[in-house]
Amino acid sequence: MGGKLDFEAVELRSWVQHICLVRTLTVEKSCPDLLHHSSLKSLLQDAEILKKITEGFKSFQAMEVNTYNHSLHKILFQWECYSPRQQKIALLALLIFTAFYSTGAYDPLDPNGNITIKWDVVSWTPDGYVAVVTMNNFQMYRHINSPGWTLGWSWAKKEVIWSMVGAQTTEQGDCSKFKGNVPHCCKKTPTVVDLLPGVPYNQQFSNCCKGGVLASWGQDPTSSVSAFQVSVGLAGTSNKTVKLPKNFTLLGPGPGYTCGPAKVVPSTVFLTPDRRRKTQALMTWNVTCTYSQFLASKNPTCCVSLSTFYNDTITSCPTCACGCQNKHNCIKSDSKLLHKEGINTPKKDNTPLLQCTHHMCPVRVHWHVKINYKDYWRVKVAVTNFNYRMNYTLWTLAVQHPNLNNVTQVFSFDYKPLVPYESINDTGMFYGMKFYNDLLMEAGPFGNVQSEVLMKKDKDTFTFKQGWAFPRKVYFNGDECQMPPPESYPFLPNSSPVGSGPVTKFTTSLILILWFMW
Repeated sequence: MGGKLDFEAVELRSWVQHICLVRTLTVEKSCPDLLHHSSLKSLLQDAEILKKITEGFKSFQAMEVNTYNHSLHKILFQWECYSPRQQKIALLALLIFTAFYSTGAYDPLDPNGNITIKWDVVSWTPDGYVAVVTMNNFQMYRHINSPGWTLGWSWAKKEVIWSMVGAQTTEQGDCSKFKGNVPHCCKKTPTVVDLLPGVPYNQQFSNCCKGGVLASWGQDPTSSVSAFQVSVGLAGTSNKTVKLPKNFTLLGPGPGYTCGPAKVVPSTVFLTPDRRRKTQALMTWNVTCTYSQFLASKNPTCCVSLSTFYNDTITSCPTCACGCQNKHNCIKSDSKLLHKEGINTPKKDNTPLLQCTHHMCPVRVHWHVKINYKDYWRVKVAVTNFNYRMNYTLWTLAVQHPNLNNVTQVFSFDYKPLVPYESINDTGMFYGMKFYNDLLMEAGPFGNVQSEVLMKKDKDTFTFKQGWAFPRKVYFNGDECQMPPPESYPFLPNSSPVGSGPVTKFTTSLILILWFMW
């Protein structure tokens, strides 16, 4: 490997897929062909890639470079290894990628992840319809934790909600014009939340009443669905007269999700309990919501620190990795205020109460290269909570590393490989064992979980040089964590860390290209 990180074909393949997903560039016949190339060399020699990158580069009128995306780190490590043409292709692809990714909701480690909200009209009423609304979380490692989801929309006409089962609106609105039967909600823009566990049986519906908590699809598919029934009045009473709701919003539980318009789809087919008869919804429409970390928070919510057995240096999280806006309201770990009653009670607005650290992140993930065997190597992973007002149920940790294709044993976490790009097996999800460590407690002596991972070496790629042993990306609860800069990684004795030359070279090239764009 020449002492440098491999520029994996999957990286460029990911860029090409990003470009293909931009509507103005989608060419269905050529994208799959590009993605099926097996080597970096063939990718870089394909003139169609350069053509698409050039076309895509011109199609973006406003280019905002997102320096937070740490795919950049991999490029900086190996920048000097590229030929001028490779540098050109990689740089242009990265510019398009960052411009799209900074404003969109595409997750390269979970490209098909979304929350789909399905409305099935199951019966017509004299003035409207009864619908079953089902929310499916198809995200592999991003769940919705307490206090749960909040779903909103705008009615197209003057619809009202007569009744609901399995959920409720947060406000009734002005129903003064109704006499006799009063609707459950008369607002033009209703806001719906799940019911809490333990409600009376006659208020329950299948897959309801979990306090709005939705597990991720990869962690627990059976718990990744929520549903309720709604009776809508003053609405259309046939497929031709029904007007679809619009302006859907989803909080999960905070911001970050963007929902598309409702689209009519083929009617859902249901199987009766005895599995001998199929019934069909009278009408079905779907709403797809996708998540963007940049909409959810202007700062990262977690960071990564690194250490090894072959170097005494501990690479800590970057200073102010998650922003230092809370540094004046933090609490030292030995403060007497920690003994005050109610200190761990969450606030309604989920304002964190963080332990004072240099990084000021609610969560830190530590990756320690522990032991080197002849055919195997072992890593210790520890997740620490620094938020005194938050514990994390059903937490997930997604990691990208090339040797995750040879995981031999995970000792005290559950583990599931994630294969978003078919044959590329470099991403995995760690999560807690049920009833053992699936709850990450609030900051304090019990606010951490840890495990060890044993991986078999691939003799063609394994090395401790130039940071290969460290993860490429780390996500906690679906949000990407701030990695330390590559030049600060612990390095092997008698070798030097990555210098600042590639960074300067990259920055200069970036400024020149952006200057020519304007």
